[in-house]
Amino acid sequence: MTSRTIVLTGASDGIGAAAARELSRLGHEVVLVGRSPDKTAAVARELDAESHLADFSDLASVRRLADDLRQRHQRIDVLANNAGGIFGRTRVLTTDGHEQTFQVNYLAPFLLTHLLHEPLLAAGGTVVNTSSAANKLFSRFDIDDLDAARRYDPRRAYGNAKLEQILFTKEFERRFSGVGLSATAFHPGVVASSFSGSSGTAMRLIYTSPLFARFLVPVERGADTLVFLADGQPGVDYPTGEYFVDRAVKRPKRQAEDSELARRLWDRSEEMLGI
Repeated sequence: MTSRTIVLTGASDGIGAAAARELSRLGHEVVLVGRSPDKTAAVARELDAESHLADFSDLASVRRLADDLRQRHQRIDVLANNAGGIFGRTRVLTTDGHEQTFQVNYLAPFLLTHLLHEPLLAAGGTVVNTSSAANKLFSRFDIDDLDAARRYDPRRAYGNAKLEQILFTKEFERRFSGVGLSATAFHPGVVASSFSGSSGTAMRLIYTSPLFARFLVPVERGADTLVFLADGQPGVDYPTGEYFVDRAVKRPKRQAEDSELARRLWDRSEEMLGI
């Protein structure tokens, strides 16, 4: 097996840290990206891995991260956009003026992927986006209200962001498969982690209550499909441009497969970011 350079965001905890451990054990060079200095440093020490700090609620931080990664890596084989979160019942805007859930789960990863295009292209790389079954369960997607200015609900905002990640995956594949790049998205399951620590959402009860603990997936199992996609050979070990659950291709919400909507979201994202 050839060792790959794998940039993994959200790597300081949960399925990100579990995936980092397994991918490192498999012999890959894992580059950790996390928000928490202490947690990120702890995983980096454990794995003797390179690490970077970034706050996806601040797009300037994402740009600095991309600059650092481009300086250190001419080739990136896998970019795993795993950072994300569910936030509270009150709509919060980032310093960039975007609704927090939208920016952290979708817009910041979109920007990072754009900024790392050259090292991904040099490696014939692949992008793996951590989506969720919330794309089906909670999304009420409106291309004209990406920042949820008209109707905000934390579950809806999260579902929309996870649907946006699949639309992004489909459009990335359409635009760049001809030059050797690929993308996939996956649902890790309802994972036993600190993922939804924000107060004010019904989902907090699921993730933090002992009553629901027996229904939660261990982080190692939640990371399994991420490891499968990052470690495998795109187009050989699995089809690209698809949405996976438990290593198998599954159908997302019908809206997530709308090619015209995917194109419009991509164009609108570029307008928002000035790229």
